[in-house]
Amino acid sequence: MKIVFFEVSKAEEKILKGLLEDKDVLFFEEKLDENNVEKAKDAEIVCVFVKSAISKSVIDAMPNLKFITTRSTGFDHIDYEYAKTKDIKVSNVPAYGSETVAEFAFALLLTLSRKIREASQALKENGNYSIPKDVQGFDLDKKTLGVIGTGKIGKNVIHIARGFNMNVLAYDLYPDLNFAKENNFIYKTLEEVLSQSDIVTLHAPYTKENHHLINKNNISLFKKGAYLLNTARGELVETEALVRALEDGTIAGAGLDVLEEEGKFKKGDIIPMLEMRNVVMTPHIAFDTCEAEARIMQTTVENIKGFIASNPINLVK
Repeated sequence: MKIVFFEVSKAEEKILKGLLEDKDVLFFEEKLDENNVEKAKDAEIVCVFVKSAISKSVIDAMPNLKFITTRSTGFDHIDYEYAKTKDIKVSNVPAYGSETVAEFAFALLLTLSRKIREASQALKENGNYSIPKDVQGFDLDKKTLGVIGTGKIGKNVIHIARGFNMNVLAYDLYPDLNFAKENNFIYKTLEEVLSQSDIVTLHAPYTKENHHLINKNNISLFKKGAYLLNTARGELVETEALVRALEDGTIAGAGLDVLEEEGKFKKGDIIPMLEMRNVVMTPHIAFDTCEAEARIMQTTVENIKGFIASNPINLVK
């Protein structure tokens, strides 16, 4: 079977070639979309990452396509419902960064809570160890963390929060009541979590149903001076509503690893919130550790080999 990979670095290509040495494989560093689908026109298997856009038109341009596998947990960049109508299987990597992303959420939070970025910049500019103005932070101890989504990542976030002696509230469409009892937290409605938390952190998968889960209608419910973290998907948050809330002080600050339509930004574009002093932004790197990358590569290869052997695994539903 002809396999075509997109969004693959040279280092990743070397690893994948070793794991798929007996297969007919092509590699491209660019993302796959309707502008370059010609490169995969004969592909039977396509492997992508989160910036590719596997739309109906892209799928139709690959008449031999039988299997799409994404090297990510999220699969909202793939029109998997349309793929189903053409009997094209779609797989993902269901768990590669459960600890990785949870740790990164707290990296963002501590950067905000202790004003690490501002203190580091002041030291560079001042050249001495005098304490600069406006870098006093706040403790996480006894603060209330609202966790939206208690899958594997959300559960790890709760474990870490307990290490900081934080109180935890959670919202999930399918609450794990046994886990809540074991870890001494309670589930509440989304509105209650937003209004009662000092920090809200998003760990829900993106679906059409939860597009703009945080929006102009409910962002006003946030406790005055609360913080928002998003290491899940940018589309969970209505950008315009968040910008307004940060400007008027409804939300004191935000830690964002993801942003709506992040894949469409080009060099020189104005990225919302990037220059705000109360926002810490990173370019979708919460997953990016050497350990997580190894797990991604291994599971991806297993997905491909499983499909070729007529035993597909990790199929999305």
